[in-house]
Amino acid sequence: MNRPLALIVDDEPDIRELLEITLGRMGVDCIPAADLASARRHLKATPHFDLCLTDMRLPDGSGLELVEETGSELPIAVITAHGNMETAIQALKAGAFDFVSKPIDLGVLRQLVQTVLKLSASSPAPHPATNGTGTSARLLGNSASIQKIRIMIGKLARSQAPAHITGESGTGKELVARLIHEQGPRRDHPFIAINCGAIPSELMESEFFGHRKGSFTGAVADKEGLFQAAGGGTLFLDEVADLPLHMQVKLLRAIQERSVRPVGGQQEIPVDVRIISATHKNLAQMVQEELFRQDLFYRLNVIELEMPPLRKRREDIPALIDVLLKRVAAKNGMDKPAIEPSAFRLIEEYPFPGNVRELENVLERAVALCDSGIIQADDLHLPLTERPALDEEPECPEGLSLEEYLEKIERRMVLDALEATRWNRTAAAKRLGISFRALRYRLEKLGLDQGQE
Repeated sequence: MNRPLALIVDDEPDIRELLEITLGRMGVDCIPAADLASARRHLKATPHFDLCLTDMRLPDGSGLELVEETGSELPIAVITAHGNMETAIQALKAGAFDFVSKPIDLGVLRQLVQTVLKLSASSPAPHPATNGTGTSARLLGNSASIQKIRIMIGKLARSQAPAHITGESGTGKELVARLIHEQGPRRDHPFIAINCGAIPSELMESEFFGHRKGSFTGAVADKEGLFQAAGGGTLFLDEVADLPLHMQVKLLRAIQERSVRPVGGQQEIPVDVRIISATHKNLAQMVQEELFRQDLFYRLNVIELEMPPLRKRREDIPALIDVLLKRVAAKNGMDKPAIEPSAFRLIEEYPFPGNVRELENVLERAVALCDSGIIQADDLHLPLTERPALDEEPECPEGLSLEEYLEKIERRMVLDALEATRWNRTAAAKRLGISFRALRYRLEKLGLDQGQE
């Protein structure tokens, strides 16, 4: 069996020798190059390399040129100066597989090489449109926007760059993160998902980084954090915009240093995780409002993937209804119900602010309420109040100020959510994509806080 082959590009002989010795002990053959010209000659003369390690600063140019020239065909890890995260992020955005900082930590280097070799040894990724056991079977729909998402999932799976998934609540952000993980070289290691808005602020550091016995009241034993639990795999930070500022600082350090310090601990613990984050909020706007750290934003948002809302891919609704009804029926041990044309039209016209998650909830409720195995319009219980689709631009009525008109729209949306959930405020807040506290504030502001529970 042929040994893996690596291209080592660095103008410092000592660095080249260190890399060759380290990789050689891992069973990897190496071809050294001192500059870009030599690297290009080797790439042209050698049919296949499994990986490439290149310094950023070379006598005749930048290692970034190799990244741009090879595309995603060759996994390239870029060697950067210590602490130069801007250069590392630039390399990742250009398509580098990963980066390693000088002075080179051999443990980090070995982990990186092992991850690359897993990627090279895995079978070629199936075409995104025909992957019957992967994206097509779970990320439903054939619209152009969903086809693009599948292609992006395939590209992101072959990279270690931090990815940030944006989109409204219920669009499938966690599903996409799981698919990226499952199609990549970390698939055999844990996928740990955490909702950053669901952890009490005072417990957040312990949850993320772990703690040592006796470090605080109630710490009766050592506990590993989420970074350690996701070791070798992927840590999915859902609703990352909800992180308080003090945790944003600590998270940034953990990502940059690739190590964590448990609460009450004295030593830093190396961690090897890929970070994928998501939020339905506008992080760039939060950075401008100084609610989210700019340096953390750039570190998380190396590659952005935007999930389209359901109202912008209505052609996928029939396929979604079919699969979701089968799923609900199977869960309840019954035959898949039919759906009356009038009910079908009502679903197609509804804007679905809660997206696919809301559609699934609507169908599950309809299956429970329908008679004779046929879903009718009344079984859907969709809000009847007409309102403009969220992607349209409503006109402001004459005589109303912008502030008054926005308050009118806000009141209508809040009332719709409350009526749709029978005034269950927790469910209404979830439907609106805001926290319970934010809903309570809006109810007080709009004079609706005396409504029924």
